[in-house]
Amino acid sequence: MFIEIISNNLADWGPRLLKGLHLTLSLTAGGFCLASIIALLIEYLRSRRGLIPRLVARLYISIARGVPILVILYLLYFALPEAGITLSAFMAGTVGLGMVYAAYLAEVFRAGLGAIPAGQREAALAAGLTPLAAFRIILLPQAVRQTIAPLLINLVSLMKDSSICALISVPELTLVSRELMSESFLPLHVFALTALLYFGLAWPASIAARFIEHRLQGHTPRRTNRRALPSLAVGASP
Repeated sequence: MFIEIISNNLADWGPRLLKGLHLTLSLTAGGFCLASIIALLIEYLRSRRGLIPRLVARLYISIARGVPILVILYLLYFALPEAGITLSAFMAGTVGLGMVYAAYLAEVFRAGLGAIPAGQREAALAAGLTPLAAFRIILLPQAVRQTIAPLLINLVSLMKDSSICALISVPELTLVSRELMSESFLPLHVFALTALLYFGLAWPASIAARFIEHRLQGHTPRRTNRRALPSLAVGASP
């Protein structure tokens, strides 16, 4: 009976849920890209020797991690128009998710950079690279390799948290499901199908993250450092 009801309504529900799913994926991709950019900027500020850049980075992380995502979304969508800045619901959702998850990705990048010997940065600076060039050419590629698994885990978390954007009227998967529930009065069937769609996206990514993590655990720090030294020579070459 349960499966039969879903099958009878699938022709109507399916296209609408897939449209909402497409918007969920767009929110996820946009928010994750923005979060990665901000996180790299934060980590670059933390790598500087000056006190002010480090304070700015710490302050941003504290605020982003201490304020609920929904509050930030409300500020972007409802409060900014009073300051003369109007964002669409989709743009507000993307920016809000990116701002919050930047704080978490910054910690991921920090752990990845912390696994790289400090001597590599010093060697890059001694070879004539600027601090930004050393960060971009020498340190960042190695850090990304070390953080692929946690980055995938955060990507899955961001995708699930994108459902909060339904509260600012972004027509993503959760909001579409609520509309279908209101029309059909079949909440169990609608949200069971919605949960299946979320699971179908999150589970493969989680499996991939665990697989990558297990593969990377097979490499010792000694082997990793040896591979890093040729990259330093390439980056420092004219």
